[in-house]
Amino acid sequence: MAAFGRISQALLRSSLTQTRRQLSAAAGHTEQAAKTWKVLTFVVALPGVAVCMLNMYLKEQQHSHEQPEFVPYTHLRIRSKRFPWGDGTKTLFHNPHVNALPDGYEEH
Repeated sequence: MAAFGRISQALLRSSLTQTRRQLSAAAGHTEQAAKTWKVLTFVVALPGVAVCMLNMYLKEQQHSHEQPEFVPYTHLRIRSKRFPWGDGTKTLFHNPHVNALPDGYEEH
């Protein structure tokens, strides 16, 4: 029985030593992974965001800011009941320049 106790103690010590080695190796890997992601953030992600912002700005400069022509289609702007806010004809996020009412755009 004593021999079984010594063998189990030896196996436990070797198992703990091996686990410590694996954890220390993983810690080194984690540091390297953090450095890699930091470099990728500054070299890939931030310039990518800057290029997307530049693209959006240039597209907005070419965009026409004129009011679209009103076409009174029967299937659009159907109001079966009034909205519970305001005068009841405008949507919650109504933009008078872009969003038409059922009878046309608002006059300024």
